Amino acid sequence: MAARHAQSRARRRLSRRSKAVSSFALTTLVGTALWAWPASGDDHDSLTDARNGTPKSAAGPETPASPGAAPNAAPAARPIPGLSDATRKQIPANSHQALIVTGKGTDSHDSRVVLYTRAQRSGDWRPGPSWPAHNAARGWTDDHRYGDLRSPEGVFTLTDAGGRLAPPTGTKLPYDRSGSFVASGTGVEGEPLAGAFDYVIAINYNRVAGASPLDPRRPQGPGKGGGVWLHVDHDGPTQGCVSLKPDAMRELLRLLDPARHPVIVMGPAGH
Repeated sequence: MAARHAQSRARRRLSRRSKAVSSFALTTLVGTALWAWPASGDDHDSLTDARNGTPKSAAGPETPASPGAAPNAAPAARPIPGLSDATRKQIPANSHQALIVTGKGTDSHDSRVVLYTRAQRSGDWRPGPSWPAHNAARGWTDDHRYGDLRSPEGVFTLTDAGGRLAPPTGTKLPYDRSGSFVASGTGVEGEPLAGAFDYVIAINYNRVAGASPLDPRRPQGPGKGGGVWLHVDHDGPTQGCVSLKPDAMRELLRLLDPARHPVIVMGPAGH
């Protein structure tokens, strides 16, 4: 009799244990399915940001990178447009500012100036401010001579500035303020030159870099001309310089930084 009661109690304990195990297994199965559901079929890749209607991706497994792809690769270099490979190679490796002067044609005195900059250790040149300008009355030449009324083509460094007026606040280039910056007489087309040298930036063509723009030394000899500057526009062509409106000259003086080794690249379109 005692044995039958013991067997009955054992069967009841086994029955309760089987029910508990079955319940645990069912709960685990349902929970696992719910956890896996978002990543196993719901279209999270086509979610839309309610603010702007743009696709938004949900977090998920990373897509394997293409063979040979470097993680966090730098963007491809963006060179300055419109320049030949030979001209680009003339821009010093340490230069991070390039003032591009593009004439409308070989014999034109109208041009456009754009300041390009790039970050350290980057070949990605980005355009900045742009201004209309004038160059020499007869256009451009790759063999400038004194009095030919053409602007010299090429790549030249920019290291020195000056003018009759005080430098604009923020000017970084060495600046020689002097009353000797006076343009007298009239321009090629008879326009007055007053104020043309209120601000100037020397273009290092046939001159000694690191000296005042007024320095008369001509390393290649006087026959190759000199005194080629960026200066204030006088509403007409120049004898060889590049001229910009007063506001543009002031802005340029604030932007050019000797620590970034600025250069000027100048010539007609297509050259």
